[in-house]
Amino acid sequence: MRAPEQGTMRREGATEIDLLAADWLQRQQFWAWSEADQTALDTWLAESRAHRVAYWRQKAVWMNAQRLVALRPSNMPSGREANAKSTSLLSRLMTHPFRVAAAFAIVALAGGASAYFLSPLPDRVYATALGGHETVTFADGTRVELNTNTVLRAQMTNNRRVVWLDRGEAFFQVKHDPARPFTVIADGHRITDLGTKFDVRRDAGGLEVALLEGKVRLGSANNAAPSRQAMLAPGDVATVSGGAMSIQAEPIQSLTEELSWRRGVLVFKYRTLADVAAEFNRYNGKKIVIADAEADKLMIFGTFRTQDVDLFTRVTQKALGLTVRDEGNQILISR
Repeated sequence: MRAPEQGTMRREGATEIDLLAADWLQRQQFWAWSEADQTALDTWLAESRAHRVAYWRQKAVWMNAQRLVALRPSNMPSGREANAKSTSLLSRLMTHPFRVAAAFAIVALAGGASAYFLSPLPDRVYATALGGHETVTFADGTRVELNTNTVLRAQMTNNRRVVWLDRGEAFFQVKHDPARPFTVIADGHRITDLGTKFDVRRDAGGLEVALLEGKVRLGSANNAAPSRQAMLAPGDVATVSGGAMSIQAEPIQSLTEELSWRRGVLVFKYRTLADVAAEFNRYNGKKIVIADAEADKLMIFGTFRTQDVDLFTRVTQKALGLTVRDEGNQILISR
């Protein structure tokens, strides 16, 4: 399937933009989705507000449709009959990709107004590529620094200040306003500012919130769901994984070193080689692979530029006596 065209300067009509947005969602749902695809989508979203509005409108319709399926009446087909019918429908749709995109657009046009109210649309979408770093300043004076491979949506109005961290890591320096609390929603959790500098990191391992200054309240983003609520103090690092929350107090200096990515460097103090490799891999396309368990546990102490993989591999060779093999798209390290 051909991907939506990127970087075009021609004017697009609303219907065409809806079709392109539906095309993106179709690819995410039914085709293999790669890192390159995500970068292309982020670029398309950043081109105009019309692209972002169309995409999130289409996504809201898709999510609502999924909820409607989950809530189907009891007299609807079920079991093997339902599976057979859904498989047959999917097969027909897969053989006519454009019909899928058109169907998304038609549903959005029919139910677009309700989608706006069911799922608030962001004003802006911000994204960084692998190894990227961007600082965003909102009109209220709040500053947000986006780390590598991060996607952030924001809705900043006279009555509402909400951002969604969909992927990656961001450091927030919030301009406190008691009348308009600043809220970050990430991985099913809500972080509410109470006059604060804090970092939020979301990845496959879960959610981490580190507080440098002020206070934040951390809890579930779903008001109906029972969840442990926590008030963080400076130095607290909250980790949420698999539904469980833990809080650990760390010296502010240690947190500052962990946030050294803001200066373009990574600081490691007696971290295992496995941890260091995983951290470098967040910033670089060429991945470091530790080839044996013994090397995994060796400790590293040092400061490196986020993308200076060559220096790191030289240190592993000379200081740890390890073998390094460059295999093009990855670097293998072993004893």
